[in-house]
Amino acid sequence: MSTSHSRWRLSEDRLPAVVAAAGLFLLAWGLVHLGWWRAQITDVPTYELYGDAIVHHGQVPYRDFSLAYPPGALPVFILPELVGGYAATFGWLMALCGLAMLAVVDRVRGRAVWFVAVSPVLVGSLVLTRFDLWPALLAVAALAALLDGRHRLGWALLGAAVAAKLWPLALVPLAYAWSRRAGRTEAVLAGAAVAAAWFVPFGVLGPHGLWETVYGQYDRPLQIESLGAAFLTTFGHPHVVSSHGSQNLAGEGGVAAALSIATAVSLLALWTGFVRGPVTRERFVRYAAAVVCATIAFGKVLSPQYLIWLVPLVPLVRGRRGAVATGLLASALVLTQVWFPTRYWEYVDGFRLAGVVLARDLALVALLAVLALPLRAPLGDVDA
Repeated sequence: MSTSHSRWRLSEDRLPAVVAAAGLFLLAWGLVHLGWWRAQITDVPTYELYGDAIVHHGQVPYRDFSLAYPPGALPVFILPELVGGYAATFGWLMALCGLAMLAVVDRVRGRAVWFVAVSPVLVGSLVLTRFDLWPALLAVAALAALLDGRHRLGWALLGAAVAAKLWPLALVPLAYAWSRRAGRTEAVLAGAAVAAAWFVPFGVLGPHGLWETVYGQYDRPLQIESLGAAFLTTFGHPHVVSSHGSQNLAGEGGVAAALSIATAVSLLALWTGFVRGPVTRERFVRYAAAVVCATIAFGKVLSPQYLIWLVPLVPLVRGRRGAVATGLLASALVLTQVWFPTRYWEYVDGFRLAGVVLARDLALVALLAVLALPLRAPLGDVDA
């Protein structure tokens, strides 16, 4: 494994391919502004309210107003307010995150850049109106740095990713095993320091608000697009309520608890399986994609933008296993666009297309199985 810092500079032989992929990405980005993709259910006005409260009114997040996201998300909320033309600036900021993600992915696996390049048309219009490209960029950059032997940088980026949105916590046990293999466990302190730099000041200034934000991520009811809810809407007639910023199924605490248990069990199994097997580069990449997929597939909340987290990770998996996994991810993304955003309220109000929602969720379960199981044939993956 090379530890040369030169890998963090784009090599001349890869430059034409990366430039071409970047052009394709911008073309795909432009396409999702047109036609039926123009229909949006957007979170940008909420982000703008956060930015306005901070920049123009001097309010402190968590203390003076509620913020639904961890503090590491603040830069992408504040910057468009400083520049002006909030929605357009936010869109360009996310496009820059996508281009940076493409460049980072190229450092790990060149072929993966093409999937990232076309991902805007697979994800749809929500790629323009959610900030999830930001934590996804930080997470895959952390993975790339760790693979390159830059452990302190990798952990610092992972700490920033956790501070931006909590889901990269699932990567921490894998990253620790990787750094331990290299005798670099002290690098964990860099990640802890970066995360603390984001959380501690707001914990001092607005401890109650910060706690509500963090705990609220785990205290949500069964969201209507989750695996358990999709079964209930396909084969039954549950009652829908709006709360916690989403549409949820009332009185289904048992199903939500079952999904939480399934998430915990699958993550423990994946972490343990990685540590017990050879800690190799290929397994690190594959298990990283698997743990993130597990948090999505079995989560009691499954918002459409969560699939963005997988876009830079799944195509990094090599071989026939990787090809099948990437195909399943693409199918899950396309299936999501069947109802979101244009027919989302038809699903909420009358459970139309509930079977499609269930098919999408089952595609994610199949993706997890392909990534996690120690298959040899027919996928040709020989490691456990």
